[in-house]
Amino acid sequence: MNRRERLLATLRGQPVDRPPFCFYELNGLDERPEVDDPYNIYTHPSWAPLIELTRQKTDRIVMRSLSFTGAPPTPLDERTTIEQWTNEKGSLFTRRTVRAGKRLLTEITRRDRDVNTIWTVEHLFKDTADLQAFLEIPPQEYIGEPEVSAVLEAEQMLGDTGIVMLDTPDPLCEAAQLFDMANYTVIAFHEPVLFTRLLDWFAGPLYRKIEALAECLPGHLWRIYGPEYASPPYLPPRLFRAYVVAYDTPIVHTIQRFGGYARIHSHGRLKLILDDIISTGCDALDPIEPPPQGDVSLAYVRQRYGEQLVLFGNLEASDIETLPPARFREKVRTALREGTSGNGRGFVLMPSACPYGRVLSPRALENYRVIVEEVENFS
Repeated sequence: MNRRERLLATLRGQPVDRPPFCFYELNGLDERPEVDDPYNIYTHPSWAPLIELTRQKTDRIVMRSLSFTGAPPTPLDERTTIEQWTNEKGSLFTRRTVRAGKRLLTEITRRDRDVNTIWTVEHLFKDTADLQAFLEIPPQEYIGEPEVSAVLEAEQMLGDTGIVMLDTPDPLCEAAQLFDMANYTVIAFHEPVLFTRLLDWFAGPLYRKIEALAECLPGHLWRIYGPEYASPPYLPPRLFRAYVVAYDTPIVHTIQRFGGYARIHSHGRLKLILDDIISTGCDALDPIEPPPQGDVSLAYVRQRYGEQLVLFGNLEASDIETLPPARFREKVRTALREGTSGNGRGFVLMPSACPYGRVLSPRALENYRVIVEEVENFS
């Protein structure tokens, strides 16, 4: 059974020769050490052995976001200006300014040379007045045409070593990331009517894009990210149902209508919302973080929901970077045992994230090798 066959059989709930495993964001295709970019952390030689290990051993899952061409500038685009600059340390700052009625909304992000992430240092919405002004901007009408070349090119390069997973935010993710967490939780909790208007603003164009791409690329795995914004302790389960279940269920059904598989992505606590996640009809769940990051074990989820869901997880990224290999090996063995115990649709061993610093530590590399060894020896 090759790696692509193993992943597809797992999604379908069919028998496999061993549990598939991947390194989540690391796929051996998108890490390009040859690209001369000051923000490309993979140029550091410490990453080379892990990139090669990923290419040669893992059941590769390559993420590709939604892409469209041919659409005219949206009403939001026409009101937006972008400025960029670097500071003395080489950090890249991007300022996005949006004219919304009489208000000028500003967002600033920062990208550092040695950290593979983008930090939001100033959020677009500071209060409900900003949100109300933003809602006066008409949402996108014409979405353009699906651009599938990046997906097809990745599939050709992968061959039988893996699959492409389409990656989409949900309306909650699009909305929540415009606030800092304090303002978001207060407004989402105390102003549900106003916040729902913002979700609706994003939902229409997003639903049309997902449907168009799912029709062009049937049968693919999808990741839907954003539900964790409404998980405990941020918001109570009733608002998870209002902001996630109500908006993500149509996404799940659209993906499945074209033969695809919908995977819900939600970090942190799951116990109080697992029944709600199941109610969306989704096919899979990740990353099912173990305590103390999460609040349920992989065995708990497998026992109660394993026949409905393919489970992806549940190795904690921080353990890869910090635990001695002997202790980490026990974590891997526990995950393999719990993820495959009893009856279940399928299990993919996977970390919750990956290191994002420029220099990969020897300990992290050794722990990635432990994952490979334990899967290959597992029976």
